[in-house]
Amino acid sequence: MDIKVLGAGCANCHTLEDRTKAVLADTGVDASVEMITDYGVIAGYGVMNTPALVIDEQVVVSGRVPDADEIAAILTEHTG
Repeated sequence: MDIKVLGAGCANCHTLEDRTKAVLADTGVDASVEMITDYGVIAGYGVMNTPALVIDEQVVVSGRVPDADEIAAILTEHTG
């Protein structure tokens, strides 16, 4: 699973990245997490509000930081 956090590097972006990594560690899901701060790349995903969470090239959350339970549910949905 390939996970990207899109954002300018603000506190919310880092919170989303840290929270996602924590959920991955808790659930044992094998995934890579990458922070993307390049505005051109972010725009390429159609994201207008950051932070955004992208899983396997699909934007699943944009403009907010979901709580850990929501991230876990999203990951479960994408792992089958």
